[in-house]
Amino acid sequence: MPLVAGVDSSTQSCKIVVRDADTGQLVRSGSAKHPDGTEVDPRHWWDAFTQAAEAAGGLDDVAAIAVGGQQHGLVALDADGNVIRPALLWNDTRSAGSAEDLIRELGDGDREAGAQRWADAVGSVLVASLTVTKLRWVRDHEPENAARIAAVALPHDWLSWRIAGYGPADDASAPLGPQLDKLFTDRSDASGTGYYDADAAPSDGGTDQGADEGVGAYRRDLLRLALGRDDVVLPRVLAPTEAGGVAHASVAGADVEGGALLGPGAGDNAGASLGLGMRPGDIAISIGTSGVVSAVAPTRTADGSGAINGFADATGNSLMLAVTLNAARVLDAARTVLDVEFDELARLALAAPPGADGLVLVPYLEGERTPNRPDATGTLHGIRLKSSTREHLARAYVEGMLCGLADGLDALRALDVPIERVMLIGGAAQSPAVQRIAPQVFGVSIAVPEPGEYVADGAARQAAWVLASARAGEPVEAPEWSTSIATTLVADPQPVIRKRYAAVRDLV
Repeated sequence: MPLVAGVDSSTQSCKIVVRDADTGQLVRSGSAKHPDGTEVDPRHWWDAFTQAAEAAGGLDDVAAIAVGGQQHGLVALDADGNVIRPALLWNDTRSAGSAEDLIRELGDGDREAGAQRWADAVGSVLVASLTVTKLRWVRDHEPENAARIAAVALPHDWLSWRIAGYGPADDASAPLGPQLDKLFTDRSDASGTGYYDADAAPSDGGTDQGADEGVGAYRRDLLRLALGRDDVVLPRVLAPTEAGGVAHASVAGADVEGGALLGPGAGDNAGASLGLGMRPGDIAISIGTSGVVSAVAPTRTADGSGAINGFADATGNSLMLAVTLNAARVLDAARTVLDVEFDELARLALAAPPGADGLVLVPYLEGERTPNRPDATGTLHGIRLKSSTREHLARAYVEGMLCGLADGLDALRALDVPIERVMLIGGAAQSPAVQRIAPQVFGVSIAVPEPGEYVADGAARQAAWVLASARAGEPVEAPEWSTSIATTLVADPQPVIRKRYAAVRDLV
């Protein structure tokens, strides 16, 4: 019974699951917290990983390991493998102005033309989340740091590199030293940088080959536009079944002949998709720190409006995403305002009618990514005597959060993305109020899988896939691990909710 490990290095924490490679059965797990903030020293990720591995009973017996991680962040390394400055995370919006500058520059001063050119080139119109905008921000605001950049990695790339034993020469936990050419990534995470075209052949404008079947290329011309130069090391992009090396024996696989293979890893949304076994036609609505509406499809979109990002998934398909900055934390804010726990918040929300008698929250509490309004604030509309109750306020917070995600689902429909099955995941998906109100807002039946660590599970499934392919001597099909559906929520459309939200959404 070979064992594999999947890692979820998210914004908030590091979670590790150890599973049977053949059946997917959970054997053990562990977790550790990450510090708060929109910029973080990556050493905290390494510390949390080692703590989570210890809590999981160690990783000496795993035959393969893969890392799923928060997307887009900028980890800038110097020639000695040192982290130059704290990593700028996906939710750091200081580069919003840089995103606008790059859009206009690619469009020769025409923003609309620039937006479409970025979408055509890399699948996404730039927003502050994407790595390329953070590189421009560092160039403009920290030129001394920009001049030191020798390699650019994403959070999951950096952690995989450290697991392999690489890192600064003066760091005892990195015995193999700063070999920057050993950095690797996968198509899903690379496709969220803003300088990688997952659909291109290398001759289509990139100078680096991506996956070994020849699909995907870095766009160093776009990197040069952002940083002013393109002479930096970028991680090699691996195919879904390709190993990036072997974990250092001090980290994992010490008891396994040949050590623990390192899978290419994935961005968190692609990892969750793999963990859920999503196929073309499947939609996942995730309510976590951010809100994500994701769809698997054979080809990516090029949406010049910016509503949909056309990324890659972890299997060779495309993964279209509509992402909101404000999701579960909207419910946290409601709890703070009302001074209640989650169960009481749900009870209050369900005691008010659909549409909350006209009370509407536009939940841009931390700015917003979709629509791209990084400087917006939340607004509460329609306050009347009748709606001035705790119940109405609770309902408005839940409905506002879900309406933002429903706009993402509508954007996918507008691009003719096939929608056959909708799943609701994330911590907030377990709220009775969310489960009751979601079918009213989305207007479709919704499957709710059993709660799980979907990103870590997807990384573990990838590790098992890489292991099976290595043992077969050729790429094989991904292992069929089952996903249990806990309940199905029957469609209960209440058009008044979306109608009232749409009437005030843009009054910010």
